[in-house]
Amino acid sequence: MPRTLLTAAAAAALIATATPAGAAGPGPQITVPPDKIVIELATVNGSGCREGTAQVAVAPDNTAFTVTYSEYLAQVGPGAPPTAFRKNCQLNLRVHVPSGFTYAIVQADYRGFAFLQRGAWGQERANYYFQGMPQTAHRTHQFNGPLNDSWQSSDKTEFADLVWAPCGEKRNFNINTELRVNAGTSNPATTSFMAMDSTDASVSTLYHIAWQVCPTPR
Repeated sequence: MPRTLLTAAAAAALIATATPAGAAGPGPQITVPPDKIVIELATVNGSGCREGTAQVAVAPDNTAFTVTYSEYLAQVGPGAPPTAFRKNCQLNLRVHVPSGFTYAIVQADYRGFAFLQRGAWGQERANYYFQGMPQTAHRTHQFNGPLNDSWQSSDKTEFADLVWAPCGEKRNFNINTELRVNAGTSNPATTSFMAMDSTDASVSTLYHIAWQVCPTPR
């Protein structure tokens, strides 16, 4: 059953300090709908986000939303299952858009923690698409060991290249993400991992929303 998930206080604080949605490139003045948008997490699939381990929160000003994970970790090394080197997650979101508006994702900010031995590397990949429309190209960010720190990456789209939700149609929005860790030339007796999860809202994926007014039907 879909779960309607609205703004958590901690996530709202994170969103409030984020880059405005139009920061990825010049474009016309964005008119944000005054009515509160609601996002339902319709389905969750993937080895990195079993049911109940991903949550969505919407910014109070309708300019962004966050996704927070609690079990999203890829790892290699002693004791790690053979398939643990790659974890993925597909979120299917039902976005209730106010009448007369359409939206697009202009920027996505990913955060997490990595412990990579010297010679090992990790990757974060993502792409996005509206139901029934072509998928965007995957964007990949690589992090090389040695690394024992937080990591962050951003996917930005110029305003002219944004993919907008079709006006007047209800199409779910899909987000595909992946974490991958490779031992490379590191000592095989050591462990490396890359995580995109958190026990609180301080480590979240932040999606910036651009808005447009739909043309008036003739």
